Amino acid sequence: MRNKVTIVGAGNVGASCAQQLAQRGYADIVLVDIIEGMPQGKALDLLESGPVIGYDARLVGTNDYKETANSDIVVITSGVPRKPGMSRDDLVLTNMEIVKGVTEQVARFSPNCIIIMVANPLDAMCQLALHVSGFPRNRVFGMSGILDTARFRTFLAQELDVSVEDVSAYVLGGHGDTMIPVTRLTTVGGIPITELLPPETIDRIVERTVKGGGEIVALLKSGSAFYAPSAAVAQMVDSIIRDRKRILPVAAYLQGEYGIDGVYVGVPAKLGSKGIEQIIEIKLTAEEQAALKHSADAVLELVQIMKL
Repeated sequence: MRNKVTIVGAGNVGASCAQQLAQRGYADIVLVDIIEGMPQGKALDLLESGPVIGYDARLVGTNDYKETANSDIVVITSGVPRKPGMSRDDLVLTNMEIVKGVTEQVARFSPNCIIIMVANPLDAMCQLALHVSGFPRNRVFGMSGILDTARFRTFLAQELDVSVEDVSAYVLGGHGDTMIPVTRLTTVGGIPITELLPPETIDRIVERTVKGGGEIVALLKSGSAFYAPSAAVAQMVDSIIRDRKRILPVAAYLQGEYGIDGVYVGVPAKLGSKGIEQIIEIKLTAEEQAALKHSADAVLELVQIMKL
């Protein structure tokens, strides 16, 4: 029997995520959205791709959360996307009401599921979902660090003209302007990037990584990134459903780890069938620790706006 994954929001991120997961073939997928016809049409289109690509996953589009009942994983992509000049933080009050309503329905129909948050501002929306659902922290977390790290790895691979597979990196902190690409631990083929690139080039790539989402928003003029975010979600779902126990950077609720308590922030975590099975604590320098604390404080400011 295949697992069941619900994706809330049938826009670009949600539909791309459904496509990536359908092609894996290990889960049936429910695509839910408030817009009548859109999730049904996209699900049917994806279903009809099965004979060509070679997957048997069952896809259902719906406007009714009853169809999502007993999902193993629920991915929440719904919300208003960023517009040019808009920060993720500007979205907090608008998307707060959307994510609150979605989480209530998810918790009602799938009380044992794992929630993966994608809606922005991501870390704050994770905190909202944790509060509304009442789930334990290991079953509510966010896709952020994988995407930010993927951007960092991409830019480094481009600069050095090497395979992205040989670039190893972590981006910690909140999913926004305070994220922290940890250059000290970044390697290419096992070689520290500080031995391969001058400091000014590394700084330029770090800056581009931090502003990576905004760069795409500015280019598209309408909407935001969706291919890379959906790929990041699929990697998380892979690790959970297949119990792969991958160590991946995710937005996790910290309770004393890294000296931070009561807020979501991006850190490495082991993802398995139970969700977050372990938060991995890297020994940070004083400067890195201060940057992570600053990032956590920025998330906390958004949480306080929501008055949770």
